[in-house]
Amino acid sequence: MRTYLAEILSIGNEILSGRTVNTNASHIARRLTSLGFTVRRITVVMDELDEISQGFKEAIQRNPKIIISTGGLGPTYDDKTAEGLSLALRRKLTINKKALEEIENKYKKLGLEITEERRKMAIMPEGSVAVENSKGIAPGIYIEQNGIEILATPGVPREMEDILETFIKKYIKTKPEVRYVEEVIYADKVMESALAPYVKQLVKKYDLYIKTHPKGYELSNPSLEIQIAGNSENENEIKKRIESCINELKEYIKNLGGTIKTSQENQ
Repeated sequence: MRTYLAEILSIGNEILSGRTVNTNASHIARRLTSLGFTVRRITVVMDELDEISQGFKEAIQRNPKIIISTGGLGPTYDDKTAEGLSLALRRKLTINKKALEEIENKYKKLGLEITEERRKMAIMPEGSVAVENSKGIAPGIYIEQNGIEILATPGVPREMEDILETFIKKYIKTKPEVRYVEEVIYADKVMESALAPYVKQLVKKYDLYIKTHPKGYELSNPSLEIQIAGNSENENEIKKRIESCINELKEYIKNLGGTIKTSQENQ
């Protein structure tokens, strides 16, 4: 089965300093995975032009099918994603007419003039498509380079999510011919370390992604959320594979003295 690789580039000093948790990258990764992509790398860089440019260059050199960045598309001096992308692609920056029109209309409704800072959000690498932002001001930037689709989104989560969904519905060209399926089960009274060797066996046997997420205390009150996921060109095949894996996993848990709970019971 053909693999469709993707990369995510998060931009922002606040992430590197620990001030902000990188929930954007998690959301993007889950959404891309649900479409059948394999996210190979998530990179975080500072709000510095050279760092942003280098981040894009390195991702492009690895030749994924898609690159999605988040952060650095606002009106302030440290919003440098558009400029960094233009340097990486060696394309000049230009005013995107569609973006400028949308930005002007949004501020006009508020009775505000277009300043240099607001106009800045319409400046994009030549050849870009402005992706609509219904939750904020700055549009996303969509551009292709050597067969790689690149989408830059703002860092505000609701704006990123809105632009990402618009991109997926209207613009994306690379569409993996696979179905992604994910199931979650919950187990109490079984330690993650005790279950680990069996999980390793099942991963190898079924070629699935199995991840145990501890929710309790390993020694005194063990509780696990167990994620089982995979994709296939055949939806029925992947569902059956996951079902068989879960049945075996439940047997292992019971043999270890654990109990199974559904997600509804666990909430």
